[in-house]
Amino acid sequence: MKITKALLSIAFTLLLIWALQKKFGIAPPLGKFLSPAEGFWQNAESKNILQTHQLKLKGLQGKVTIKFDENHIPHIFADNLHDLYYAQGYMTATDRLWQMDIQTRQAAGRLAEVIGPKVLDIDRYHRRMGMVYGAEKTLNAMMADPIVKNMILAYTDGINAYIHTLSPKDYPIEFKLLNYAPEDWKPINCAFLLKLMSETLAGGSNEFAMSNILKKFGPGITNDLFPDYPMHEDPIIPAGTKWDYFKPLTIPKPSAGFLASMTDSAKTKPRVEGIGSNNWAVAGSKTASGYPILANDPHLNLTLPSIWYQVQLSAPGMNVYGVSLPGAPCVILGFNNDISWGITNVDADVLDWYQEKFKDGQMNEYWYNNQWNKTTRRIEKIDVLGEKPIYDTVVYTHHGPVVYENKTQQDDGHDFVPIGHSLRWIAHEPSDELMAMYLLNTGKNYDDYRKALHYFSAPASNFVFASKTDIAITPNGKYPLKFKDQGKFILDGTDPANDWHGWIPFEHDPTVKNPARGFVSSANQSSTDPSYPYYINWSFAPYERGKRINNRLAAMNKATVDSMRILQSDTYSIRAQDILPAMLEYIDPTRLDATQLSAYHQINMWNKDVAANSIGASIYGYWWLATYHAIWEDEFADKNLQTNYPSADRTEQLILKEANSKWFDDVRTPEKETASDIISKAFNTAVKQLTDKQGKIGPNWQWGKVRPFEIASLSRQPAFGSGNFEAGGSGTTINALNDGHGPSWRMVVQMGPKVKGYGIFPGGESGNPGSFFYSDMLKTWQTGQLKELLFMQSVNEASPRIKSTYTLTAK
Repeated sequence: MKITKALLSIAFTLLLIWALQKKFGIAPPLGKFLSPAEGFWQNAESKNILQTHQLKLKGLQGKVTIKFDENHIPHIFADNLHDLYYAQGYMTATDRLWQMDIQTRQAAGRLAEVIGPKVLDIDRYHRRMGMVYGAEKTLNAMMADPIVKNMILAYTDGINAYIHTLSPKDYPIEFKLLNYAPEDWKPINCAFLLKLMSETLAGGSNEFAMSNILKKFGPGITNDLFPDYPMHEDPIIPAGTKWDYFKPLTIPKPSAGFLASMTDSAKTKPRVEGIGSNNWAVAGSKTASGYPILANDPHLNLTLPSIWYQVQLSAPGMNVYGVSLPGAPCVILGFNNDISWGITNVDADVLDWYQEKFKDGQMNEYWYNNQWNKTTRRIEKIDVLGEKPIYDTVVYTHHGPVVYENKTQQDDGHDFVPIGHSLRWIAHEPSDELMAMYLLNTGKNYDDYRKALHYFSAPASNFVFASKTDIAITPNGKYPLKFKDQGKFILDGTDPANDWHGWIPFEHDPTVKNPARGFVSSANQSSTDPSYPYYINWSFAPYERGKRINNRLAAMNKATVDSMRILQSDTYSIRAQDILPAMLEYIDPTRLDATQLSAYHQINMWNKDVAANSIGASIYGYWWLATYHAIWEDEFADKNLQTNYPSADRTEQLILKEANSKWFDDVRTPEKETASDIISKAFNTAVKQLTDKQGKIGPNWQWGKVRPFEIASLSRQPAFGSGNFEAGGSGTTINALNDGHGPSWRMVVQMGPKVKGYGIFPGGESGNPGSFFYSDMLKTWQTGQLKELLFMQSVNEASPRIKSTYTLTAK
């Protein structure tokens, strides 16, 4: 028996050793992962990692000094621009290598290589929508520019210099979890980062749903429920602005009709309300210092590590501070000694779907301009972990890649013909956004700002600007010249009239400099009023955040940095201000039970502030959503409509001005419901939902407890996230915390003889969950505070905030 037990023990031990070295599914080999020599233990870091180092690196031309402050933010001083960008690449890779790798894999459609077949559909979609195709064209454009070419090559060499120092024990923990090694960085990866940003901010669409809505309801109802301009609006360029500084181009004429007869259920990435960004600049006439102040807080999907990486870049001819995108050189949002700038998303209509008709199932020819035209093909090889590669042949027309294919539709001759849907997207165009960033990084005045914007194509962005004397804002981008509503529905790809007909000249982009009101601002709302002669889009973000910003800035005098900080954290709801009084009129308190009556009294006392400790905010939030869904979910239940309901603004208009509208009737019931029925029932529904979820009305009904917020890790490992915390704000408040989205970087810059910057992002500089600097700035961000940014003027400047120094020299 003892011998048997011994043999079984030996066998089990050998089996365990074998198993620990094997990889099962996406889990890493546990022996390797748990190894003290090479495993995750090696990723633990002390707060005191900031030490003085001297490194010799191949490829440097001179000396680079990097000084680290108390948050591990690098202040890079170089003797030339080549070494500056080399060092930026090296340091960014040091802190964010896995983030850089996985984001470029996502954009390039290469996730399945390291994660496996479960993400194959994501890879296939990115290949089919032309992310690689667009990145190649952008890289060619950037490499044709000597300044940008040298920048990208130096940055790439710096990243690879760091990668080449690594042994398996040094790999970031996510590489160990997924059991793969970092690969050399390539210049095209910088372009992939820009394409990923275009997808994030300008890659959503609802044309399939809108085409099906048009088919179901007809043009009259569709135009009524989905109007081209909202009831409420406070545009970025003030209403009434004259467009007499240019002569408009002739607007192209539309084709005879859209393909309204087509019904399709293709699921594209939807456009979503309630994800907001803000920026503004206040003239010196309204500030305490007499100099302009600029503020920016772009709202994006929040992750640990942050989408941004703080850095100071200093070399002869340049000294700039701000945030960069890990994987791309330059400062993207920031300031120097002369100017500051910030960005929000325009949400321009720069992505259109075309229905193509093919000659046969081979898809070698497509019908366009009354003749058959040759298609081209691109074979996409998608490597899949543990499986054979997938080869996907993507057909291209002159519009772009055919993302969805092998559909059939009856033509006029009653025969069935193959059809597909091709994508025309601004991200497929050659562009040179990094040149725009370089010119802003080195800019000195308004003219330099305008010169930089010439180079920025996508995603179209509201560039706010401030110098010591001027403020300005430009909804800037490369806009296709289109007829009104071109791209609101799927377009007939056979008719040349539906093509893009060139571009709106840069000089015709809407812009305003030093307006009489003393400030400029944007919050993703409409760029202009309807008098602007060109079509940018038919649908923008709701007006509430922009309205609140403009109301507060108009009332300000002797504004300070703290005024701007407080405004960035503002959680007052303009939507509640607009709609709540009308909704309350439909409630009869005598018909409420005790819990409902208590909730009614709470919301009557509510000050419209979506604060973390507000009970009224929770009741209103649930009530509004219940009302919104009750109005629209019956008529829009068809899955082909993809829950593409009319906007919140159109819903408000219904409640405020159209109380007798047929849309209040629930077509699923025999009764004919009225506005009173729907809104009062929605109130009861909201109270029941809160009671079921949070128990008896009381502290557990506070907004922060009802809707806890979390910043997830980029790797989606729960242990690497922030955990739930209580926070104020909603999708319609300036502090637009909503469904994992929020202010990814809050920045305020006080212009003057000595420029001072203040900023914070939720997290830390390091991408290593085992580092003190992974989340050391999160608490400051959560409390709505800003940190003064250490903007050093020379490498020899003394500061108690500097904790360590790296010296890089050529090997």
